[in-house]
Amino acid sequence: MAYESVETSRKKRREAFEYIQSETELKPDYLLILGTGLGQLADEIDLETEIPYEEIPHFPSSTVESHEGKLIFGNLGGKEVVAMQGRFHYYEGYTMQQLVFPVRVLRENGTGTLIVSNACGGLHPDYRKGDIMLINDHINLFGDNPLIGPNDEKLGPRFPDMSEPYSERLVDIAEQVALERNIKMHKGVYAALSGPMLETRAEYRFLRHIGADVIGMSTIPEVIAAVHMGMEVMGISAITDECFPEALEAVTIEDVIEAAGIAGPKMTRVVVGVLEKL
Repeated sequence: MAYESVETSRKKRREAFEYIQSETELKPDYLLILGTGLGQLADEIDLETEIPYEEIPHFPSSTVESHEGKLIFGNLGGKEVVAMQGRFHYYEGYTMQQLVFPVRVLRENGTGTLIVSNACGGLHPDYRKGDIMLINDHINLFGDNPLIGPNDEKLGPRFPDMSEPYSERLVDIAEQVALERNIKMHKGVYAALSGPMLETRAEYRFLRHIGADVIGMSTIPEVIAAVHMGMEVMGISAITDECFPEALEAVTIEDVIEAAGIAGPKMTRVVVGVLEKL
């Protein structure tokens, strides 16, 4: 597979960055990525500017139901933020470099912290549909990652350390927020596969056996890119279905969106509370 040169990648990021700069003067430190069914968090933002993805040079387009496809700049929890209302997935046919392009562009715009959310299936026997889980580690099962190819030393090192991809500081703050606000929140390991099909019973058994508490189809590429660039990361998941092999039931996208709607308000309260404490 041919990869873009460092020079070509820099040119594309610069063009996207310059367009964003032409639309807003905000340079938020906090980037929120809103996953499937979780775009409602955007409603809590005190809006300054909206930029549709299709207007930004080289941005991918979001094709998945419930993903709006726009950048939202404004204030949330007393902080300036930019939210991606709609993300991109490997199964849509994008390369890993395309998936993380927005994170890299927004890092150049001044963003230092990534708060990423997703919808996922619960593997842990104590997890139930509508629960939320704070991510404290992950397992990359894509068979690919956004750091393969030429490394741009201006972004980060060739061999970045991944011993703490999810900031222990932010994990501690989020747990404190959940406790103070009486929100039930699990903490565990997020695994990701390419999708778009859901997993088989045998695959769910395997995933649980290797230590995964939930399974999804996103998040990890963006986190890898963020850590590579020295960003602090917090991840939070909405559990939208129960992946118990011996009691497995068929799931539709409508089921996922409905369950995300139950988990979403809890997730919103945690994210807002974390921002207020930072």
